[in-house]
Amino acid sequence: MQNATKILAATASIAMLASLAACGGSDASASAGDANKAELVFWGWDSGNTMKDLIADFEKANPGITVKFNNTGTASDTQTALTNAIAAGSGAPDVVMLEDPTVTQFAVTGDLVSLSDMGAADYANDFAAGPWNKLQYNGQTFALPIDSGPEVFFYNKVVFDKAGVDGDSIKTWDDYYEAAKKIRAIGSYITNNSGSSMEYQPFTAQAWQAGAQPWKVDGENITIDMTKDAGMKRYIEFQQKLIDEDLIDTKIANWSDDWNRSLNDGTLASLTIGAWMPVNLMNGAPDQAGNWRVAQLPQWEEGQEISAEDGGSALAIVKQSKQQAAAYKFIDYLTHGAGAETMAETGTFPSLKKILESSSFTDPTSEANKKVNDFFGGQNVNEVLSEAAQRKVTDFQYLPYNPYAQTTFGDQISKAYTKEITLSEAFANYSKALAEHGQQQGYSVTDND
Repeated sequence: MQNATKILAATASIAMLASLAACGGSDASASAGDANKAELVFWGWDSGNTMKDLIADFEKANPGITVKFNNTGTASDTQTALTNAIAAGSGAPDVVMLEDPTVTQFAVTGDLVSLSDMGAADYANDFAAGPWNKLQYNGQTFALPIDSGPEVFFYNKVVFDKAGVDGDSIKTWDDYYEAAKKIRAIGSYITNNSGSSMEYQPFTAQAWQAGAQPWKVDGENITIDMTKDAGMKRYIEFQQKLIDEDLIDTKIANWSDDWNRSLNDGTLASLTIGAWMPVNLMNGAPDQAGNWRVAQLPQWEEGQEISAEDGGSALAIVKQSKQQAAAYKFIDYLTHGAGAETMAETGTFPSLKKILESSSFTDPTSEANKKVNDFFGGQNVNEVLSEAAQRKVTDFQYLPYNPYAQTTFGDQISKAYTKEITLSEAFANYSKALAEHGQQQGYSVTDND
């Protein structure tokens, strides 16, 4: 990146100066520090309440290194805190947990350490392609994945059977469309989509699977193409058909109370969402225990096996750190070493192929798997999810101001789902908003819409 001041959006309402020092030429050897002796500061979230034990195990294996974990709240809170520290020029942690799509934001501005020369270059074939590809920028690896979220197809077999639909036979999006009509005929919807910010991640995953490249990032140069890109046109035309024919519930947003209620009473009959969803379904739709199943994502062309990622988080080293060697040892342990196996055992959906391919991960007799499989009618759920995680993915990039893209998504796209405008018009407006914001942040933006 050029040695210039750039404004960086942390959230829709926060913008501040990125650090000049992050783009400068600091002494790399001084920043490396002692790989075997350090007092690391680690920022992130701990939804599974496992970080204390993971850190204790790491410190036992590495007696010269201590790790102070600061639970910085949500992913958005963590990102905002990091942006503040970068803007101040000091106070950032050594290691930070980030959602996968936001890694690019900090890589573009030079505020993360490239991990490629530290050993990560050798890991490309060790991780599933989906999460791995999201953490690359300009030919370098800027974070290591904690988990993965391959998008899959969850469906309520009882509702599908009532509608005369065989969920296992849905192999293409055309099959999905035909099923949607039959399910609507019995008073349910095949799924929901209100175009809110809660549907942003499913949008990026489904557009990604369609081969779309709505935005391309080349350093400070960004090209936005929301309506003319072939993959985007394919996605928009299909979604518009579902809207026009009242085949999806456009009033319910993901993660709302109505969403859980509708999943629980069967009026929403399926979801295309990340592989981390089973426990959420078990908690949100308990009355449907035994009725749900999971299958691979429908394909745009018969016979394809293309997936995409919906969610995921990763660990990165912040450029301010003077203990980068020890910091890399820590993130390597959590993502590629013994810590990754511990997290998989406690419910994190893995990104390491050796775990995804292991017999223990798909063992239907394990206590954790048995509980999930019972909810899914005895299906071996992890067997399906493991296959999904190892499917091919196409190239896809996120904007370096991804949080703004998510926030403003609902403002622009929801109007198409209330039929105020067409989806193509909504995406054209969205494109304009993204371009204007990028220009305000100092990027050179080409808007092709």
